[in-house]
Formats: sequence, structure tokens, C-alpha cells
Amino acid sequence: MGLAILFGVFALGLVVGAPIAFAVGLASIVTFLYEGLPLFVGFQRIVSGISVFSLLAIPFFIFAGELMLHGGISRRLVRFASAAVGRMRGGLGMVNVTSSMLFGGISGSAVADTSALGSILIPVMKEKGYDTDYAVNVTVTSSIAGVVIPPSHNMILYAVAAGGGISVTQLFVAGIVPGVLMCLALAVAAYLVAVKRGYGSEPFPGWQALLVSFVASLPGLLTAVIIVGGVLSGILTVTESGAFGAIYAIVVTALVYRELRWEPFKKAVYQAVKTTALVMILVGCASAFSYLLALYNVPELLVNALTSISDNPIVVLLMLNLLLLALGMIMDMAPLILICTPIFLPVAQQFGMDPIQFGILMMMNLGVGLCTPPVGGCLFVGSAIGGIKIEQTVKTIWPFYLALFAVLMLVTYVPAVSLALPAWLQSAGG
Repeated sequence: MGLAILFGVFALGLVVGAPIAFAVGLASIVTFLYEGLPLFVGFQRIVSGISVFSLLAIPFFIFAGELMLHGGISRRLVRFASAAVGRMRGGLGMVNVTSSMLFGGISGSAVADTSALGSILIPVMKEKGYDTDYAVNVTVTSSIAGVVIPPSHNMILYAVAAGGGISVTQLFVAGIVPGVLMCLALAVAAYLVAVKRGYGSEPFPGWQALLVSFVASLPGLLTAVIIVGGVLSGILTVTESGAFGAIYAIVVTALVYRELRWEPFKKAVYQAVKTTALVMILVGCASAFSYLLALYNVPELLVNALTSISDNPIVVLLMLNLLLLALGMIMDMAPLILICTPIFLPVAQQFGMDPIQFGILMMMNLGVGLCTPPVGGCLFVGSAIGGIKIEQTVKTIWPFYLALFAVLMLVTYVPAVSLALPAWLQSAGG
């Protein structure tokens, strides 16, 4: 009965339109009262949930991403990508995917990627004769790279939700190969659709222009190199690396590019503080929620339910993927990571999946949810920028979904895709 109350109040909160953090917190408090547990235990769980040192990296990553967004980095990355791959068939589609791969590694946010690059590329693609649905589809699906290619604050949330026994550094490294594979698969899909629709290519600006655009984008690209490289080298912790990255972003955008004026800086600070506050409230409430999930043995119940259908690991992992995809369609990414990790991770481990591999799998599944209705944050942002109805976008997005699902299945059933690079790094460091 207690479990029914927990999920019932949570579902009711979502139906009435309450913020997800409040729905999670209210459901936890009501269930605590039902079980006769002291409320101070629930509040203790909320406080302890956000009193985790590694969470300090999140505001730094978010702030660095906002500075990149408002400081001219995205425009220079687009210029470099256009010079490098624009001459291919459907050149601006290739530029879109490449820019997302480059910017995703800096912002660590799919929605930020869609907003920053979409506002630049979607209008340009429309002017060049590309169909609006194509421009939006390429933008929203390639933006998922932002949650897989490091640095990604969602990976920190996963490490915390998993109980703190997972290395954020290992997660960062594990996301590199799947993230690049996603972009390559989407580039192939974008090329094939461009050929079918008869899109042209952009003229090659010359090697000198390519070199100039690369040099101009290099200070911005170094932001991701500094953040990730500082962690991988062992010189900096994840939190220190995030702080250093934010400072470096200020220097680049304000002193090198000289585009971060007072008003954009205030906007970046405001957005970073707002996003951080939302994340931290959610983390605290989800900690109390997770305590109750453990109390009711929800992971064990899920294992029993899945094994009653099949005890074949291939089938069970496929069902886990489908469950995560379905959940990603109706909820945002951060709350799902915090709520689902304590439930699904033990199930995945019981069927032989490494926690690092499952973390990347969860990022990819929930990332696809960001470009899938009815919630799909990236899909809404991209469609709004393109001035097109979501229904029109969804009708022609299936080639890009197929590309993402192909990589998703590869990561699911070939552990080396996500684990080989972390294993190599660990052995090299040892």
C-alpha cells in the first residue's frame, strides 16, 4: 500500500502540473507519514542528498556552459565546422552534426546545444533551401551528443544516484566513443536524407579559411580539453576542473573574444543559478524518494517482474531499454536519472552489465527522450526556433531515430564500446 501511495501521489503531482521536484518531495513526505516514520528522517535524507562534494562540480559546469552560450563560442564553432565539412552533400546538415559534437563537449547540455546552435543554423539552413523539418530534426537529434560527450553534469547526477561508488572520470571517458559514434551515425542519416531530397553542398572556402576558422575556435575548444584533461590527468578533481573551466571561459569570452559584455554576463549568471537551484532541489527530494524505493525493495520487485517474462539477459536488457525510452518520453532527464538509477541499476548489474556501461546506456536512452514527444525538451526548442509544428517534425524524424537506436543497441550488447577506453586508461594509469 505504501508503494502505491508513493507512486500515486507522484503521478498525481505530474498530472496537476506540479514541478517534478515538488511532486517527488510531496510523494515522499506523504509516504513517510503513512508509514509512521519521523519526518525529520525525510528531511535528513533531503539534506544529505545535496551534501555531496562531487555535486559542487555541477554549478561550475552549468556556468561554463552558459558563458560559452553567451560569449561567442558557438558561432565560431559553427564557422569552423562549416569550413571543414560544409562541402559535403547536404553540407549544412553535416555542419549541424559536427557543431553539436564540438559544442556538446563544452556545454554538456542537450537543450543548451539545441538553443545555441539551433538559433544560428536553423534559420541559415532554411535560407539555403533546406526544408524546415530537416533542419529541426538534425539539430534536435544531434544535440543529444551534449549529454554523452564529456563533460556532462548528468553523469555526475548518475554517479551520485548510484550511491557514490562510480567514478565520474570513468563515466566521462566511457562517453567519448558512444558520443562520437552517435554523431557519425546521425551524419550518415543526414547525408542520406540530403541525397534523397536533392540538397546541395557549400563551396569549400579554401585551406587558409579552414585554418583561420580553426584558430579562431581553438580557445573555445580548449575549454572542454581543460575540463576533461584536468580530470583524466589526475591534476584536478572533477569539481576543481569545473571551477577552472568556468574561470577559463570568463577569460576567453571576456578578454580573448571580447563578446561577454555586462548584460550577457548577468544573463549567464542568472540562468546558471536558476538551473543549479532546480537541480539541487531535485537531488534532495529524489534522495528521500530513493530511500523509500529501497525500503520497499523496488529493484527486487522489478527483477522478479522482468524474469517472469524472460530470464534471457538479451531480452531483459532490451526491456530495460524500452522502459527507459518510454519514461524519457514523459519526464525530463535529471529527475529520471535520480529516480530510475536506484531501481534499474541493480537489475542491470544482476544480468551482468557494468555500472559504467549502464550509465552511458541511461544517458543515451533518456537523451532520445529529449527529442521525443510528449515532453521532449529539445524537440520543443528546435521546433519553436524553426517555426514548425512538432507533428510535422516527428513525421520525418525516423531516419535519425534509426541511427540513434542502432548505436544504442551497439552500446547495450557490445560492452567494449563504452568500457574499452576506461579500461585502457585505468591500466595505463596503473
